Amino acid sequence: MREISVFDTTLRDGEQAAGCRLGVAEKLKIAYQLAGLGIDIIEAGFPCSSPEDFKAVKAIAQNVKGPTICALSRAILADIDACGESLKEAAKSRIHTGIGVSDIHIMGKFRDDKYGNSLDEKKATTINMAVAAVKRAKEYTDEVEFYTEDAGRSDPIFLFEIIEAIIDAGVTVVNVPDTTGYAIPSQYGKLIRDIQLKVPNIAKAIISVHCHDDLGLAVANSLAGIENGARQVEGTINGIGERAGNAALEEIIMALRTRCDVYGINTKIQTKELYRTSRMVAESMGMSIPPNKAIIGENAFSHSSGIHVDGFLKERQTYEIIQPVDVGFPQSRVILTARTGRHGVFHRISELGMDLSTKDSEKVYQRFLRVADKKNEIFDEDLVAIMNDEIREQPESYSLNSFQAHCETGRAPEVTLELNFEETIVKGSARGDGPVDAAYKAVSEIIGFSPKLLRYEIQAVTEGTNALGKVMVHIEHDQVKVIGSGASTDIIEASIKAYIDGINKLKLPCS
Repeated sequence: MREISVFDTTLRDGEQAAGCRLGVAEKLKIAYQLAGLGIDIIEAGFPCSSPEDFKAVKAIAQNVKGPTICALSRAILADIDACGESLKEAAKSRIHTGIGVSDIHIMGKFRDDKYGNSLDEKKATTINMAVAAVKRAKEYTDEVEFYTEDAGRSDPIFLFEIIEAIIDAGVTVVNVPDTTGYAIPSQYGKLIRDIQLKVPNIAKAIISVHCHDDLGLAVANSLAGIENGARQVEGTINGIGERAGNAALEEIIMALRTRCDVYGINTKIQTKELYRTSRMVAESMGMSIPPNKAIIGENAFSHSSGIHVDGFLKERQTYEIIQPVDVGFPQSRVILTARTGRHGVFHRISELGMDLSTKDSEKVYQRFLRVADKKNEIFDEDLVAIMNDEIREQPESYSLNSFQAHCETGRAPEVTLELNFEETIVKGSARGDGPVDAAYKAVSEIIGFSPKLLRYEIQAVTEGTNALGKVMVHIEHDQVKVIGSGASTDIIEASIKAYIDGINKLKLPCS
């Protein structure tokens, strides 16, 4: 059994998914969880892209121990310097730099004559830039990874040439990305095999695979790369990322584990943390997990057809190749009530893999009682929603004190609400097209500015008319985008709480 390294780029490539935005505190929280999951390398961000991303990479480098902390750059010296500065306090660091290597990328990005007048001249310039970038990165860290962008559509002869040059310059990991998700498994596997056969100095570096899911083949391509000798695999939790996303790490990891008879591969991943990690990422990114999502979807271990249920009840393995407990999936739906007591509630929270500090425990328990009084039975999903709603990473500037909504046929709804702000109560009232619109206008009246609502999403946490409703909003103000969330059995209250959560994340003063 050989072992491969798992490289997680949820905080960098994953965050590039449309509509996603993470602050420093959220990135740090996820990074801690990725470390607990057993990830070998965490790509923490792209420091040169924004001051916020620089701060996030620096915070993760300072605080998260265990994994190698990696930062991304283009083959531009200023980018690399930003990576080096952000990573200087990491116990183990890596700079991930690179350049486009396909003819499409070279001719598209390097049109200016300063890069050369012909394709061959531009290719020579590309190699020179790549070598210079690697040498600069080596000034900051011993571990340098190089991405050969769009390798899946590149001229193999040029790909082999640039890989040989960057390894001579000091690269320790060669990333061979299928950037556009264009490859198919047989083709991509052959490319990885050919690199090993035709790059003379390849033994001095590790080959890494990084695949995108435009044709739904990211996981299959990644596994084909591993079969053909790659010793590092890259991807994201839940497969999030640009366009159709990246290879889903949880699928790759469980494929390697479940079919170890085929792959003969070990990883350091603590698979029982997969479910928890998946839910944390989904919550932070404001994204829903499809019920039929492999490994961690709500239906992944559900059975309904008569034949399947009969077979499953007689022998689990008839229709399940993975046990739910192996990925940390709740094995049973435990029902709690208002009479369960603190010990039972906190024990179940612990079983679900969630941490609850002493200072937050009473607040969570009191919220549990309020919800239990309204809906009688509390399921695991309700507990997760309560925890996420009550425990905030950033200090609250505003919080909801109370609201009244008046709706009747033929008249615009009106909402009056009170917010807590710095130990005082501030009031506002507004009419709107609906009660949520009226509530948001009332909040804007109180805070003195109107964030742009980019997206509004409602989810029922559990079933029934008394289910907890979870609302996620994406809002923007002064080019800053954030995600807010809120939960309640009253969907208007959940909507207000989500909007206020987003406003608090904007960190804007009261006008």
